Amino acid sequence: MPESDLHEARDVVNALPVNGVSASNNLKRGQYDETPKTPVGATGTATNTNGSNSNNKRRKHRAAVRRSAKRRHSMSKAARDPRDEPESKAASPSRADDADVDADAMEKEAASAVATRSPSPFIDFDGLSRPSTGTRARLEENDEERAVRLEKMRGAVRTILECVGEDPDREGLLGTPDRYAKALLDFTQGYQQNVRNVVNGAIFHEGHNEMVIVKDIEVFSLCEHHMVPFTGKMHIGYIPFHSVIGISKLPRIAEMFSRRLQIQERLTKDVANAIMEILQPQGVAVVMESSHLCMVMRGVQKTSATTITSCVLGCFESKEKTRNEFLSLVGVNR
Repeated sequence: MPESDLHEARDVVNALPVNGVSASNNLKRGQYDETPKTPVGATGTATNTNGSNSNNKRRKHRAAVRRSAKRRHSMSKAARDPRDEPESKAASPSRADDADVDADAMEKEAASAVATRSPSPFIDFDGLSRPSTGTRARLEENDEERAVRLEKMRGAVRTILECVGEDPDREGLLGTPDRYAKALLDFTQGYQQNVRNVVNGAIFHEGHNEMVIVKDIEVFSLCEHHMVPFTGKMHIGYIPFHSVIGISKLPRIAEMFSRRLQIQERLTKDVANAIMEILQPQGVAVVMESSHLCMVMRGVQKTSATTITSCVLGCFESKEKTRNEFLSLVGVNR
């Protein structure tokens, strides 16, 4: 073949596209020339690499979807009155910025913060149980302040008696304002208690890892919507992580939270989360069944209706067999 024809044929070949890209462009990218380089895709190496990257991206996407679809952890942050939040302090200077920082003072400050405020909203060592704005004053009041509080409540009860059409000065009602004021303070004495004092160190390392249940705990509380009672029974179970709690402390914790203005749903959750934090077991389960006078005496007036609520944490939440065993033992799976 003449040399001129050979050059013409070579120009035609260079003009042809290779993998969708002209040979001249490939030549600029170093992907196609007369040297014995392997064109892209010739052995499938680059194609397999791209496919592997694509598969990795798909797997990561599916994993992210699964994580987002997981059940929300029950130990969520509870609602709290903003006025009950501790005041935030400015960040302390670093040691590099201030060489004169007193380490002992910082440690003492941190220790005092831990002692007065638990990270959980369910255990308030200072007695400020949520949602509340006046419980510290009630907890620390002296006899004179207590007398002033009682007098205000007596006056309020007397006003209520007058508003419903009664005569607060008649014989049967003369002592009612005083009696009701004292009774209401007794109904809500849980505002003056906290879990640390209730438990009082009764946690023992026994190496026990089997289910512990205290059932049929009688519970009396006041509905916060109508301030009328709801009564029922609570069943508490937990699986220890080596440490156990004195069994009498479980009813005491239930009593503490029930002696507040409550709704049954929150009461169940309060008890479960408090036990979970104070004991750190493998799991906690609480079931409550009660009758609400706010729907028995008024409104829909269904005298035989009962309400069942539950809160399961830890292994009771993640393991169906463990949860079903607890429900069967307390008589809910019947």
